[in-house]
Amino acid sequence: MTIGVLVVEDEAVAADAHAQYVGRVPGFRVAGVARSRAEAVRVLERTPVDLLLLDLYLPDGHGLHLVRSLRAAGHGADVIAVTSARDLAVVREGVSLGVVQYVLKPFTFATLRDRLGRYAEFRAAAGEASGQEEVDRALSALRSPGTAATVPKGLSAPTLEAVARALRDTPEGLTAAGAAGALGVSRITARRYLEHLVASGRAARAPQYGQVGRPELQYRWLSSRR
Repeated sequence: MTIGVLVVEDEAVAADAHAQYVGRVPGFRVAGVARSRAEAVRVLERTPVDLLLLDLYLPDGHGLHLVRSLRAAGHGADVIAVTSARDLAVVREGVSLGVVQYVLKPFTFATLRDRLGRYAEFRAAAGEASGQEEVDRALSALRSPGTAATVPKGLSAPTLEAVARALRDTPEGLTAAGAAGALGVSRITARRYLEHLVASGRAARAPQYGQVGRPELQYRWLSSRR
C-alpha cells in the first residue's frame, strides 16, 4: 500500500520539485499539491492523505498553525516540515504537534529519499512491542544513526547515510556511477561519499575488470560493520 503525500509549498518551482522527488521514491505517491494553507485544507477535505510535506512559511499563515488546526479537527496525517528556518523553538513546537521530521532547505533528492525511507520504516512497525528495546528501535527509524559527528566538512550526514544504505542494500557492490544514478547526485559527489566510507572503514573498493578501457572502481559495504 502506497503512502499518499500532500505537498504544501507556495513557491511553484519548489512545489514541482518536491512533488517530483516524492514521485521517485518507491512506496509513495503524490496525493496533491497545495500552494497555501487554505488550499491544503480544501485538498484534505476531499482527498485521503497519510503525510504532509509541509513548508512552514505560507502566504496565508504559518505551517504549524495548519498542523494545529488539523489536530484540533482530529486529522491524524503525519507531517514532515520543510523550511529554511533554523529556530529551535519552532522545532520544539512542531514536535509537540506531531511533526515527525524536519528537512532544511535547500535539500537534494537524496536527502528527501532518506527521510521518506525512514518514515516508511517507522510507519511499517506494527503490533505490540515486546519491550523497551523494540520501542526504541521503532523510534530510531526516524533518526540518523549518529553520522553527523563523523561527517567531515563539505559532506552532508543525510546524503552520507543514503549512500551507506545504498551500499548495504547492494551486496554485489556499486560504482560511483551506479550510486549516482540510484541517489540522484552527480558521479563526483557519489565518489566523495564512497571514498569517505572507505576511509572510515565501512566500505572497501576494488577495480572492476572485464570492461574496455580503464577499470572502474567497485565499492562494497563491509558486512562486519553492518
